[in-house]
Amino acid sequence: MTAAVRRVAAHGRDRAARWLAIVRLVPRAGWPVVAASIGLNLALGALPLAFIVATSVMLDRVTAPAAVESGQIPAAALAAFGLAIAALGVQHALAPAQAALGELVTRRVDGYCARRLITASLADAPMVLLERQDVLDKLSDARAALVEQDMTPGSAVAGLLALVSRYTQVVGAAVLVGVVLGPVAAVVVAGCAVVARFGNRGSLARWAAVVAGLGGPRRRMRYIADTGSDPVVAKEMRVLGLLPWWRARTRAEVAAYLYPLWSERRRIYFAPFLGFTAAALAGAVVVMFLLRAAAGDPGFSVLELSIAIQAITIPIRFGVFFPESDVQTQYGMYAYETIVGLERRFAAAAAPTGQGTAPAGAISHHQRQPGLPADGMPKHSIRFEGVRFAYPGSERGVLADLDLELVAGQSTAIVGLNGAGKTTLVKLLAGLYQPDAGRILVDGVDVRELDIRAWQRRLAVIFQDYVRFELDAAANIGLGAPERMADEAALRSAAERAGASGLLAALPAGLATPLSARYAGGVDLSGGQWQRIALARALFAVEGGARVLVLDEPTAQLDVRAEVELFDRFLEITRGLTTVVISHRFSTVRRADRIVVLAGGRVTEDGSHDELVRGGGRYAELFQLQARRFAEDAIA
Repeated sequence: MTAAVRRVAAHGRDRAARWLAIVRLVPRAGWPVVAASIGLNLALGALPLAFIVATSVMLDRVTAPAAVESGQIPAAALAAFGLAIAALGVQHALAPAQAALGELVTRRVDGYCARRLITASLADAPMVLLERQDVLDKLSDARAALVEQDMTPGSAVAGLLALVSRYTQVVGAAVLVGVVLGPVAAVVVAGCAVVARFGNRGSLARWAAVVAGLGGPRRRMRYIADTGSDPVVAKEMRVLGLLPWWRARTRAEVAAYLYPLWSERRRIYFAPFLGFTAAALAGAVVVMFLLRAAAGDPGFSVLELSIAIQAITIPIRFGVFFPESDVQTQYGMYAYETIVGLERRFAAAAAPTGQGTAPAGAISHHQRQPGLPADGMPKHSIRFEGVRFAYPGSERGVLADLDLELVAGQSTAIVGLNGAGKTTLVKLLAGLYQPDAGRILVDGVDVRELDIRAWQRRLAVIFQDYVRFELDAAANIGLGAPERMADEAALRSAAERAGASGLLAALPAGLATPLSARYAGGVDLSGGQWQRIALARALFAVEGGARVLVLDEPTAQLDVRAEVELFDRFLEITRGLTTVVISHRFSTVRRADRIVVLAGGRVTEDGSHDELVRGGGRYAELFQLQARRFAEDAIA
C-alpha cells in the first residue's frame, strides 16, 4: 500500500469516526425529539419532490392538445396546481418547526456535554495538567464553544438530523431522473452530487484542522479582546492611559491569528473549488446531452421534460454549502472531541503505575479501586515523612525530605518566607498533588489509599488565591457545605464566628445580596471583607463535617492590628479542632499551640512561640525584625 493510499484511508477513517461520534450523541437529545426531527426532515425532503411532480403534471395537462383546442384548463391541471401550492405551503410552514426542533436537540446535547466538561475540569483533571499550556488552550476553546453557543456538539447533532432532508431530496431527484432519462443519467447526476459534496466537506475538514492548530493564538486574541471590553479594568485603563497600547496589542494578536488562517484558507479552498466545479459542470453537460437526445423522441412528453429539468438541478447544486449542517457538523464536534480527549488524558494521568501509584501530581477520581473511608479522620495525627516535591517542568525542588507531624486537635502555624513551600504543603495535604518521594499518613494510612473525595470532604481549605464567587452572600458562605446551604441560621452563625455578621447586616438584601456590583442590587467588597466571607465559608464547612481547617495567608489584606485580632478570635473559636494556619507574618501566629518554620523546603525550627524566641534562631530573628518594622509603621 502506497503512502498516498494510506493517507487517503486514514483520512476516510477519521471522517467516519467523526460522523460516528455525532451519531453516538443523538440519543442524548431524547428519542421522542429525535424521532420527531427525523420525521419532519423526511417530510421537508419529500415535499420539493412532490412540488416537482405536481407542477410537471399541471404543465403536461395544460399543454395537452385537447386542452389547447378547448381553451379550458383541465380539472386535472387545477388539481395538480393545488397540490403544488399545498406542498410549497406545507414546506414553508414546517421550516420554523425544523428550526425549533433543531434548537431543542442542540440545547439537550449541549447540556450533556457541559456537564461532562464541568466534571472533567473541576473534578477529574489532575492539577499538574491544569497548569499546562496545551490543556488550558483546549479547555478554553471547549468552554467558549459551549458558553457562546456558536458551534457546539448539540448543533452538530441538529445539523446531522437536518441532512436527512437534503439527502432525501437528492436521492428522490436521482430516482426521478432515472425514471425519465434512464439509469445512466441517474448515476451521472448522483455521482456529480457525491463528488461535489465530499470534495466540499473534505476541504472543510482540512480547514478545521488548521483552526484547531491555532488554539494558542486564538486564546490570546480572545483574552485581549475580552479584557479590553471588561468594565472591571476600565479604571486602570483610564488612569494609566492604556487604550492606545491595548488597541495596538489587539491588532497584533488579531493579526497573529487571522493572517495564518487566511493564508491556509486560500491554499485549501481555491484550487480544489475549481476542480470540483469543473467536475460538476462536466456531469451537468453529460446529463443535458442525454436530455437533449431524449427530447428528440416523439414519445417524450412535457411531463417527462418538466420532471427531468427540475430534478436535475437538485443533484447539480447538492455540493454547495449547507448553512444548517456543514459548519455545525464540522466544527461543532471540536468541543466534544476536546472533552473526550481531555477525559482520556486525565484518566491516563491518574492511572496506576507499575508500583501501584499514580504519576506525581496526578490525582483524580479515576482511582484504581475505591479508596478506604476517611470517616472520623484525623483522630491522632497527619504525618509528612520524607516528602519531596518539585512542580513538573521545574528543576527546583519545593519540598526536600520534609518531616512534619500535625497533631489532631491542635493549632499549628506554619511560617516562612515566600517560596519556602508553605502553600505547596497544603496542596499535597489536600490531595491535589502527589509527592515525588515520601508519603503523607493520616492516622497511619497513606493518603493515596484513601477515597480522595472522602478525604477532601474532611478538609476545609481557604487558599491564598481563594475564589470570589459572583453569587449572593449565602452561596459564597454556603458553598463550604452545599448540602446545608438552605440553613440560614447556620450561615449566619458561620459569618458571626468569622467576624462578618456586621458585614451581612450592612448588605442591602442581607444574605441574598449579590457580591458583585455588576448585578442588580449587588455590591463590591473590599479585600478584607472578602477574606472574612472566605473564612466564614471555611467555618461553614467545619460545621458540615470537616475536621481539618487550613487557612493559607487568610489575612493578607488586613492590617496588622486587624490580623492579630482575627487570629486571636480564630484560635479561640477553633479550639480543639485540627487547624493549620499558614503565614509569612511571624508576629500574628504567636498564640498557636505550635509553630513550624519552613525554609528550603524542610522544617528548620519547631516549637511554641516562647520556645522559638528563647532558642534565638531564625524565627526569633525574623520575629524581632518584623515586630520592629510594624512598630515603626505604627509610630509613623
